[in-house]
Amino acid sequence: MNIALILAYDGTHYHGWQIQKNGISIQETLTAAAVRLLGQPVAISGVGRTDAGVHARRYVANFRADCTIPMPRLPLALNAQLPEDIAVSGAVVVPERFDARFDCTRKEYAYYLYPSRLRDPFLSGRAYRCPYPLDLGRMQEAAGYFVGRQDFAAVRSVGTPVKSTVRTIFHCEVEPCEENLIRIRVCGDGFLYNMVRAIAGTLTYVGCGKLAPADIRTILDAGERENAGPTLPACGLFMNRLWYEHTPALAPFSLDR
Repeated sequence: MNIALILAYDGTHYHGWQIQKNGISIQETLTAAAVRLLGQPVAISGVGRTDAGVHARRYVANFRADCTIPMPRLPLALNAQLPEDIAVSGAVVVPERFDARFDCTRKEYAYYLYPSRLRDPFLSGRAYRCPYPLDLGRMQEAAGYFVGRQDFAAVRSVGTPVKSTVRTIFHCEVEPCEENLIRIRVCGDGFLYNMVRAIAGTLTYVGCGKLAPADIRTILDAGERENAGPTLPACGLFMNRLWYEHTPALAPFSLDR
């Protein structure tokens, strides 16, 4: 049977989602837990890569196995095999053709900032500290320039080769949230390497006055990485929400939240 899992994780101590030769990953840890529990080899596929130190509030993975554990009990059984910083919240049998990566139609990432000259130990590893004030209104104005289908070469890092740097961004929002944090939410049909972290860095430059909101249009049109803001650290980035078609009726929970 093909089983889909919903999980969340704190990526601080992991080398990203994908199995790595040089360090422990979320995929490796989850796979080992499933093998111990089910007593059979499994290959777990995830909705996408997250880099070292990146977190996920919501992540979807799937694997095929002969499983006699009822689906409502499977998350509890897996969590008993997992460390505290990875938690499965749902499991459901999905059609054989379902693939967590290729069936996902949209992804939303959230990046958290906190403007402060002083460290907050409770935010360490989960938000990026800006040692200067940020103008929320300027950042909100600038965020609108990232929306739409366009070339995002200016906000990508050199990484995995891609055929095209054109992507569609459905929304890019900057908003205040709890604990005096600023949250940047970016939703798209796909993302280039470090794209969200570079967008966040560019919006931070706008917020502190190093760039004007209208500069974003010029930067994107030019397509030169050095014109945009920095790639912010991984600690503030979360995979936040995922969209799938034709899945809500399969279980009492929905994959697309």
